Amino acid sequence: MTSGGCLCGAIRYDIPGEPIAARACWCRLCQYLGAGSGTVNVAFPSEGVTITGAPRWRTDTADSGNVLHRGFCAECGTPLFSTAEARPHLIFVRAGSLDDPGLVAPGATIWTSEAPAWAHFDPALPQVEGQPPPVA
Repeated sequence: MTSGGCLCGAIRYDIPGEPIAARACWCRLCQYLGAGSGTVNVAFPSEGVTITGAPRWRTDTADSGNVLHRGFCAECGTPLFSTAEARPHLIFVRAGSLDDPGLVAPGATIWTSEAPAWAHFDPALPQVEGQPPPVA
């Protein structure tokens, strides 16, 4: 079981499935979520996910064209989840909200073309300028 939650503890989640993949993302939406940096997002199967508390949800269209629903804590502002209408079988969790943020390291850095000039990428990771193929 993988668990996590927000900074203030108002929202907690449990995920029974194993992580599928993790990616560092520099798309413009993730830069907003990351307060200027990119975000690290971990994909899990969405089946069986339980959420305690009431995340607030916002719908956006990503640079890829995917319609995303982003969940966050309205109390403390912690970004928690994304779901994509194109892949309802997955939930993407912000790695910083995991109880163990070191659970899985990113396997790639994506949307590098959107990153600011000062951004640094791990040279050991594949770099993708835009949207990579789906993880599942």
